[in-house]
Amino acid sequence: MSEGFNAPRLAINRVYTKQGDSGQTSLVGGQRRPKDDFRIEAYGTIDELNSFIGLARHSAVEAGLAELADILKRVQHELFNAGSILATLPEDVHPKQARVTEADSKQLEDEIDRMNEEIPALRSFVLAGGCRLNAELHVCRTVCRRAERLCVTLAHREEVPTEIVRYLNRLSDALFVWSRWASCRMGVAETLWEPNLASSGRTASGV
Repeated sequence: MSEGFNAPRLAINRVYTKQGDSGQTSLVGGQRRPKDDFRIEAYGTIDELNSFIGLARHSAVEAGLAELADILKRVQHELFNAGSILATLPEDVHPKQARVTEADSKQLEDEIDRMNEEIPALRSFVLAGGCRLNAELHVCRTVCRRAERLCVTLAHREEVPTEIVRYLNRLSDALFVWSRWASCRMGVAETLWEPNLASSGRTASGV
């Protein structure tokens, strides 16, 4: 893997082909699958996550958090690599086809550890919000968890590289830390979970 992955070889000349009108789509190897197939759901949700990551990256740039924006841009490439593998049946995967690796997960772990040292310890669960970037990163985190669950479901039926599930698990943790780190850097207070702020809690306490 030291020489890197193969560069994409494709030319997108037409946006629509009408080949999906029957409710099926093609994998990289040409096999046709229904669009609600678990494999399609898995890499489709990773694509959804990638789009939300792009939105959060834009917000990070606007907030002046260039370091986080650069990380999120890298993650977008890594997610596309994961989708490439999931869109390919194991027997059709090329040795130099783009994929996520253990090194990608290790990089996330390093960033989690480093950035977690810069934020205060939690004394309660946190809710999304406080600023737009925080909320967007929490949306990314929850979509990432859904992608992870779908990959686990797919793995019960077909072969799924363990590196993908591991990467998504680390990424969801990283997104949580990044949401807190971003709020801390921007000087925005986090929204802590307070059970008695619910209507039922206020009524019970006589507030």
